Amino acid sequence: MDSGGLELALVFLLAAVLAVPLFKRFGLGAILAYLTAGVLLGPHELALVRDPDKVLAASEIGVVMLLFVIGLELSLPRLKVMRKPIFLVGGLQVLLCGLALGALSMLAGLGWKAALVVGLGLALSSTAVGLQLLAERKELATEHGRLAFAILLFQDLAAIPLLAAIPLLGKAKSVGLESSEVLRAVALIAALIFGGRYLLRHLFRVIARTDLPEVFTGAALLVVLGSAWLMQMAGLSAGLGAFLAGVLLAESEYRHELEAQIRPFEGLLLGLFFMAVGMGIDVQRVLAEPLLIASGVAVLLAVKSLLLFALGLRPGRLDARGACLLAAVLALGGEFAFVVFSEAGRARLLDAATLGRLTAIVGLSMAATPLLLMLASKLLPDKLAAEAREYDAIPQDRHPQVLIAGFGRFGQIIARLLRAQGIAFIAIDPDIEQVNLSRQIGTDQIYYGDPTRLALLRSAGAARIRIFVVAINGVEASLRMVRLVRKHYPEARVFARARDRRHTWQLIDLGAEALRETFCSSLEIGREVLVALGMDREQAEDRARRFREWDESLLEQQRLLQDDEDALLQATRDARRELDGLFEADDAAVTQARK
Repeated sequence: MDSGGLELALVFLLAAVLAVPLFKRFGLGAILAYLTAGVLLGPHELALVRDPDKVLAASEIGVVMLLFVIGLELSLPRLKVMRKPIFLVGGLQVLLCGLALGALSMLAGLGWKAALVVGLGLALSSTAVGLQLLAERKELATEHGRLAFAILLFQDLAAIPLLAAIPLLGKAKSVGLESSEVLRAVALIAALIFGGRYLLRHLFRVIARTDLPEVFTGAALLVVLGSAWLMQMAGLSAGLGAFLAGVLLAESEYRHELEAQIRPFEGLLLGLFFMAVGMGIDVQRVLAEPLLIASGVAVLLAVKSLLLFALGLRPGRLDARGACLLAAVLALGGEFAFVVFSEAGRARLLDAATLGRLTAIVGLSMAATPLLLMLASKLLPDKLAAEAREYDAIPQDRHPQVLIAGFGRFGQIIARLLRAQGIAFIAIDPDIEQVNLSRQIGTDQIYYGDPTRLALLRSAGAARIRIFVVAINGVEASLRMVRLVRKHYPEARVFARARDRRHTWQLIDLGAEALRETFCSSLEIGREVLVALGMDREQAEDRARRFREWDESLLEQQRLLQDDEDALLQATRDARRELDGLFEADDAAVTQARK
């Protein structure tokens, strides 16, 4: 396509809008969608774009913005808390995988400089794909999920010096590195750090006072692109400058606003970057060398999986299943590999054929990872028998008076109060992570199980329980348990945590004593606000008490109308007018007394 930029932009946007939802639907991720769209649009297939190099050059701004956002997220306190898994496990992963893959690259015929870049580039995993897979499977909070995040964080850090070193390796290969270039690079980095630390905050303070969002957006883009240009002037990676600028602003009061301004540009331009990379994949070459490409993908996944599994077991302290899942999530290549290999090609460390093969290998590893992870999840419980275990067997010799279903923050506070009074209780929670954590800190009355199952309640001695506390997070599960208890243990009292008014009505209809989870704490804060505004504490407490009585009366009135939407809406309107006049008589009396 040799037409204007407007038509080209429409083609890119149309490809993204069509490809990304389709691939997301099959769980393959947005990156693979962009790569596939790029392959189809590129010169090797439909040839809608005949010169992908120009698109790649323009879209690299997306990578620069990605590095800036990563810098914004890497404040020093955050790095300090996670320093051991980040720097120990993450550092070992990049080092060992880089050395192993680099050695294999040398055996394949590459020089040591090219092999070093290839090995370290392939050692990096996809942050976007890895975190997305963990989030979809709700495993970000698991032990292997947290360790995977730490490793990805270190990889993001490791990519910065790697990108900065590639131009230097390329120059050292041809003409040698002059001391003047090193001094200029150091001077420009020092200037960027000094300016970022002492000038940028003042700049954004002045910009913020204008109260013009478009000016703030322009200033954010100016800082990102300006810092990138400064590093290019030093002969280093443009991304290094953006990353340093992000780190320097990570603890500033403008961090979140900057991230919000940059994110939309980053997402679109990064998608364009992946499309441009996909345009460079020669499908005919892949089809002409299927065994070579397939072998490369297999070697990449095998080497990284073995090393990640070993690191997950020992320094990472995961069990066998967790280590396997860690390996399955992070064995793929990453988006930074495309950046690294593109820089290496520009520095003439890699020829076009090798660059095409490596790009294809990384892209195919991304495509294979969701499928491999699904397969591993199905096979691992049968072979390793870890987290998917049977519910706990509850001893019969205990005689608790209270059963707490759900041991999150709500249930834990109740349990602590009961324990302080020496009242025996038993807690049941369906979250194995919560159970393990609670037992580690000394709560031995908690058991792993589903409290909505009648068999488990019977084994917990529910026939002797006087009070059931339903603190389950899910509304449907909460209602299901209350129905079960009211049917089989009608003599017991049931106190249930309610999420909102409608949930409260449903619980009351089932015979439970519903307690709205945020109502009491909000009422206490409201009372303190009245005192802080100058109201006498005794008067504020009286107002809070009367408001509570009024709201509970309103709750009961609305419960009787919950099936009639029109009547409920009218009652709510009437209640608002009544609330406006609730304390008018008191205020009038106070005013009269002051006169």
